[in-house]
Amino acid sequence: MKFADWYLKIAAVSAVCGAAMELFMIHTGFYDKVTVLESEKRAWESSREAQAIKEALNPWRKIDEEAKKPS
Repeated sequence: MKFADWYLKIAAVSAVCGAAMELFMIHTGFYDKVTVLESEKRAWESSREAQAIKEALNPWRKIDEEAKKPS
């Protein structure tokens, strides 16, 4: 290959950049924060209030239900 050394340099620099970003996220506690936010989001989505809002905001709910019924 004509440009093999160029591709290897790009791959090495990309790997170093990726590793640096991962270390930064681990060092700053990014993954811990995301885990907490995701668990709060899932708890909210499974609550009765969120289900009621979801149903109220879907104006095509009844049309979709009627379309699914076999004739």
